Amino acid sequence: LVDPPSNCDIVGSKWIFTVKCHSDGSVERYKARLVAKGYTQTYGVDFFETFSPVARLVTIRLIISVAVYSNWPMYQLNVKNVFLYGDLEETVYMQQPPGFKRQRECRKVCRLKKAICGLKQSPRAWFHELSEVVSQCGLEKSPLDHSLFIKKISKGIVVMVVYVDDIILTGDCDQEISITKTFLQKHFVTKDLDHLRYFLGIE
Repeated sequence: LVDPPSNCDIVGSKWIFTVKCHSDGSVERYKARLVAKGYTQTYGVDFFETFSPVARLVTIRLIISVAVYSNWPMYQLNVKNVFLYGDLEETVYMQQPPGFKRQRECRKVCRLKKAICGLKQSPRAWFHELSEVVSQCGLEKSPLDHSLFIKKISKGIVVMVVYVDDIILTGDCDQEISITKTFLQKHFVTKDLDHLRYFLGIE
């Protein structure tokens, strides 16, 4: 919490409450998520670039087709809360979350160090963080589709396709795929969905 500088833009904040249910309709858990009101941001002040690549559908279909034809195993991971991983390059001030204010500090605001859901630059910050992490594992970004990452090794090849928070891993070396999965799980909170069965409407 900091005192807001004079004439600075302060982004609003709010809570989003949702109920996640099981397939039979019973309640699995209640979720509360703090989000920034990104629509109050000003270009050139608290955000600049916002573009973040996602895998093209033709890329996803091509990789799945190659994997099926080559009899490669395909795995799926889901990264939790992806927009909280990225670092902010801009200075962003946000209102304190509703219900958080203390009487002595009611005029203070949050100076954000990390991205948060709702900010215009959060998807870009997440993709930059992901790209930095996977490069340490030897995966290189394809010049044809920046959401396609490839690792060529003496044992074979590992291919990773990213669509926001969903990841497909495939290749001809199960051991290297397992190493890559473990590496990702060390850096991000992920849900291992095991073998790929359904992805963006493709079964």
